[in-house]
Amino acid sequence: MFGAPGHAYVYMIYGFYFCLNVVTEPEGRPAAVLVRAVEPVAGIDAIRRARIERELRRKRLLGDAAAAALARRRIEALPASRLCSGPGLVAAGFSLTRSDTGRDLLDPESPIRLEAGLRPPDVRTSARVGIDYAAEPWRTMAWRLIDPASPSVSGPPLPDLGAARR
Repeated sequence: MFGAPGHAYVYMIYGFYFCLNVVTEPEGRPAAVLVRAVEPVAGIDAIRRARIERELRRKRLLGDAAAAALARRRIEALPASRLCSGPGLVAAGFSLTRSDTGRDLLDPESPIRLEAGLRPPDVRTSARVGIDYAAEPWRTMAWRLIDPASPSVSGPPLPDLGAARR
């Protein structure tokens, strides 16, 4: 997170999930944005395969073949919009690990990168998700950015989003 802006910072949370952050401040200042969800528009089969492979590796480590088969069927049945609908799922869908920390996300040759696109017409904000332990004012700061039209939004919907999340 102390790297140059536009670079990846990948960390593990709960000893289980990797999360992708985009460094946002000059080198030496630790600040980044957590990528909570990605709406797949291309490479959906590759994302699905990556999710399945990660889940199968995890289940094999636990020695549970039945759970592995169930996980495969569950992921195969997911709509594309839900494949990367959470921070751990983003990393799993793109096979990201800590070794991806430092990747230049603005380099067109990078295997994982940010690309210019259309800005959603109606970006909304809310308090961040999953930080109930944080002290105020950080717990309720509206630092979660949401495209209410995206079916891939992670976390609880805002009251005024209604069915737009699904």
